[in-house]
Amino acid sequence: MSTTTAPSGGATPAAPLSVQLFSVRAQLADDQDAALSRLAEIGFRHVEPFGLGSPQQPADERMAHVRRLRRSLDAAGLGVSTVHAGLPADLSQLAAECAALGADTVLVPHPHLVPGFGEDAFADPARLDAFAGTLAEAAHELAGHGLRLGYHNHWFEWTPLPDGTPAWDRFWERAGDALVAEVDVYWAVTAGADPAHVLTRLGDRVVALHLKDGPARRDIPQTPIGTGEVDLTAVLRGAPHSIRWHVAEIDTTDMDVYALLERNARTLVGRGLSRWAR
Repeated sequence: MSTTTAPSGGATPAAPLSVQLFSVRAQLADDQDAALSRLAEIGFRHVEPFGLGSPQQPADERMAHVRRLRRSLDAAGLGVSTVHAGLPADLSQLAAECAALGADTVLVPHPHLVPGFGEDAFADPARLDAFAGTLAEAAHELAGHGLRLGYHNHWFEWTPLPDGTPAWDRFWERAGDALVAEVDVYWAVTAGADPAHVLTRLGDRVVALHLKDGPARRDIPQTPIGTGEVDLTAVLRGAPHSIRWHVAEIDTTDMDVYALLERNARTLVGRGLSRWAR
């Protein structure tokens, strides 16, 4: 179990709990209505959709998908917390997709969803600066549509640059004040970072967290909260008060994904770390 320590400053109020729909991607592909209904039965009242704004998909196809999803969400009684999205050339199209779902916060979950970039952007200072600048510009443009833009981490963002500086640190120094963060606590631990320190450094820029547990190794199945390397109690007790959402997510697991999501959600709520959203 991790020995991560929480930053000082007192306990943070429990944030409402959402769920990243990537967790049930196979189930959504099989029967979207049934998958969303099952999440509602567990107790979730909000979800975090993925796949919006994909530069590889025509805008009309994306909007048709968003409208179908909105109908299914309404039928299940589910709202939208935040969304994961790419950055199309026309950001007004992304803004329209978000408006259809009632979302006000867009999170880029991987550099390859920004045209011209990939994971290697975090290995080269010049590429990293260009990526940070692109997101900063997009954040200002989307603000004109009433949207906040943020970035969601994995593990590769902590790659050491040639001068030894973690790419993560340089990225946020150059990303501009308008860009916010969704910190995936599990992947931060996988990268060898102290998530409590990460949250302290970012402060009020952190608007959401991804929460899960496991061995903190790439491509290894995730396990119930409290059985792995992430001490979420320590991290969440001292997290910034700016955090609006806790997002349960499972990337890969040997367990039934619904059973794991339900167990994790009830652990978070039972410990007073998260709360069911209304």
